[in-house]
Amino acid sequence: MANIIVLDDVADAGVLIKRILERKGHAVTSFTEEEEALAFAAKHRPQLAILDIKLKKMTGVEVLDELKKIDAGIKVIMLTGYPTLETARESVRLGADEYCVKPIDKDELEFKVEEVLAK
Repeated sequence: MANIIVLDDVADAGVLIKRILERKGHAVTSFTEEEEALAFAAKHRPQLAILDIKLKKMTGVEVLDELKKIDAGIKVIMLTGYPTLETARESVRLGADEYCVKPIDKDELEFKVEEVLAK
């Protein structure tokens, strides 16, 4: 299964996603700090990153851009509780593969993760 990182400024949200995806056999590392997630990604090269758009110091779109510099082939799913067309377009333009709206729906998350990893 896949090596996945989750970056969300709310620790409980990251833990929830981690639990859901670990039950599917994925190795998941959850972060609340952007720098830690980027350093981990540079060292471990995960196949998938799940990024909240609203973070502490950067936006999820900025983290997406940095991840693509580390590994252009990384798959990315963006998360937001505040969906806007502008954010969706910017995420896709920078290379996001999919977009999920909070609160997280377990079945939708599992489906989108499998779909993105299969690409």
